[in-house]
Order: sequence, then C-alpha cells, then structure tokens
Amino acid sequence: MTPERTAPEHNTPEDLAPEDLAPEDLAPAGAPSEDILPEDVDDDTDAGGATAAASYRFVVPDELAGSRVDAGLAKLMDISRSQAAVLIAEGNVISKDRAVGKSLKLAPGAVLDVTVPARRDPLEIVEEVVEGLNILLDDDEFVVIDKPVGVAAHPSPGWVGPTVVGGLAGLGYRISTSGSPERAGIVHRLDVGTSGVMVVAKTEEAYTALKRAFKERTVDKVYHAVVQGLPDPLAGTIDAPIGRHPGHDWRFAVIEDGRDSITHYEVLEAFGKASLVEVHLETGRTHQIRVHFAALRHPCAGDLTYGADPRLAATLGLTRQWLHARQLGFDHPRTGERVTVTSEYPQDLRYALEVLESGQA
Repeated sequence: MTPERTAPEHNTPEDLAPEDLAPEDLAPAGAPSEDILPEDVDDDTDAGGATAAASYRFVVPDELAGSRVDAGLAKLMDISRSQAAVLIAEGNVISKDRAVGKSLKLAPGAVLDVTVPARRDPLEIVEEVVEGLNILLDDDEFVVIDKPVGVAAHPSPGWVGPTVVGGLAGLGYRISTSGSPERAGIVHRLDVGTSGVMVVAKTEEAYTALKRAFKERTVDKVYHAVVQGLPDPLAGTIDAPIGRHPGHDWRFAVIEDGRDSITHYEVLEAFGKASLVEVHLETGRTHQIRVHFAALRHPCAGDLTYGADPRLAATLGLTRQWLHARQLGFDHPRTGERVTVTSEYPQDLRYALEVLESGQA
C-alpha cells in the first residue's frame, strides 16, 4: 500500500501519544512501546512474580534420542524452546560435567543437570540514579524529565534495564497515584530507543487530568527526526494504517487492515543524504514515526530495524534511530495555565547533525 500524502491540517489537534515499544533493536520483547497510554497497550504477557532458584536432573528417554538439546529440554521441562535456549546459553544445562550447546543431539540415557536461576519480579521497581535522566521542570503536581535513550518508562516483563519510574525513585521522588505501582504517575510513554521530554504525574489530580489530556489530544507534542533523503513534498501528511508486521515479531508496518495512523511533518533542513524534519502526530500508534517514514522510503537515520542504511548510520555515529521528543505542551492540571517544556538534543544526535552539516556524510 502506498501511503497517502495530503496537505497539513493545521486545525487538527496534535497527538495523543506518539509512537515506542517494544521492541525492536534496543528493546527486548515486552519492553514498553513508544508513547502509548497504558490503557491502550495490548498486554498479552502474564506478569508473574519473582522465582527462586531450582535444580533438576533428567535422564533422556528413548523417544527424545536424536533431538536437539533445546527441543528436548523444552519437552522435559514443559517450557518453551526459547526458554530452554536461554538456560543453555547461560550455561545452566550440564552433561558429563560440561555445559552443553543448544545444537547438541541427545543420546538415550544421557543425564542432564539443569539449574534454573532465581529471577526477579519483572514488575519490581529498582530504585537507581539513571545517568542522563534530568529534571526539566519540577512542579507540585508533576515532574517533566529528559528521558535518555536506553531507558523504559516503567518495569515490564522482558525488560531488565533502567526505567523512568525507578530513576525518579532513585532521585527521591515518591509518587502516589492510582493504577498499578510499577506504572506510578506514567500518563504517556516514550520508546526505549527514543530520547526526549516526558511528563510524569505526582498527584492523583494531575494523573487524572493528564491522562484525560493525552486521550483527548489536547497535548502538543513536537518530535524531531533525521530521515534519509529528502521527503517530497517538503511538508505534508502521511495517512496510512499501521499494524503488526505479518512476517517479523516486534515490528510494525503499513498494512491494509491496520489502525488509522496520521502523521504531519515539515522539513526543517536538508543535508543531501538526510533531512531534519519536525513531526506532529495526530494518532499515536506504536513506532508510528518510524514506520511511516520507512514506508515513504525515508527511514529515520540509524533505524536499522526499519531499513536505514547501516553505512550512513556508521558515518553519523548512530547506534539507534535519530528520533527525539523535542517539546511538550499541556494545560497545568490545577491552574489551567499552558506549560511548554523543550528538550535539547542529546550528544549522540548532536554529533550526527554536526556530521551532516559539515558535509562529511
């Protein structure tokens, strides 16, 4: 399907919740996806709690003889093959006093000693000072942060890295709002691989008001992205439905039966091999900016998941997509006054721009 391009609709509300999630190049399966309200997320993963370490010994039965050890172990332990592969990769499956490889063929009567290590609760909030997580505005009702790349909004199954919730706790913030504890104060999210401005509610009043504002699309969000090539026209709207990619887990694509997705953009500066664009989202689908520009054959620079040129990414020093939540504007939940906060580009994105501006790319 070819994305439709129309003239920008300047009277349209700016976005509810841009992009994320999960999961892709920088985020493992289950990590939070970009800027979707928690209640809009399809969560088909059981949370589960912390587990204690355990040891098992198995004697390979005749019917599993000749099977790969990961397939056989999955049947012996009644777990998925991927879970078995993780145990093997961690060196937790021993035969004849040696760790086995997943491609080993099982022999009848062979003995497998398996250690299942203790796993922490995936929803546990780990209090820690997160490098690069800076406070842009601290109010009695909310806190606006500069989220660095590599940080998820909150704990979730499959994600073991730092989180905004844990980082704020590490800075001494005690947020009390309704909803699940691991999502305390979270009213919108940015993908792990996207940096920039993000607001977190401190009080129940702010939590309710800000969630409503995002849902009703009264929040102004401005994203900046560097995309490959030069979009034509220089300003316009991409109107193309987005859904899960039919052939690749944790990727999304423009598909016929996807959800309505609308992106407004304007080219700010052209550098030849790439262009700096400003983006306003009318809808907030997972990876929306990345998918829409990839569908136009102008993927975000550095976004190898969605077809970016790895040589250009290397030249620009990028290890993630050039995508930044630049500005956030919303009504103060108590006074009603308009609040606007801007986030500066982080060092890796600044460096990439400097290379483009110098003409060295």
